[in-house]
Amino acid sequence: MEVEMKEIIIDGRNLSLGRLASFVAKKALNGNRVVVLNAEKTRISGNLGANLSKFKQRSEAKSKGKPTKSPKLPRRPDMLFRRVVRGMLPWKKAKGREAFRRVSAFVGMPEEFKNKKLFEVSGDLVLKTEKSISLEKISQALGYKLRVSE
Repeated sequence: MEVEMKEIIIDGRNLSLGRLASFVAKKALNGNRVVVLNAEKTRISGNLGANLSKFKQRSEAKSKGKPTKSPKLPRRPDMLFRRVVRGMLPWKKAKGREAFRRVSAFVGMPEEFKNKKLFEVSGDLVLKTEKSISLEKISQALGYKLRVSE
């Protein structure tokens, strides 16, 4: 059964991180290649301090037995976005790993995608609340120095 592989290009500005990640995971599981541009501009709703402290706590977590083998949380916003998508895929199965390979995220807008048609997102992915924080701010709080030229 051959599935036609389609490329879906999404601009992540002001989109909800969790809803966008679940949308991307579903599309990747269906066999589509998904590209997310401006991943640093996706937003997480909720209390700013609580979100920051949650990500800082996860990044500083150490294993008691072998602290060097502790899970590492990425600091780059594009890799952080991919990590969120990975959490929504069946990672222990081959189809989940293959789907994860079809997902790519970028900081900013690379030249190769400037003239391509972007996927129109529905209204439920757009974040409507004022109480939110961008992935860019979270990655800066984790220690990443963002270098984007726009």
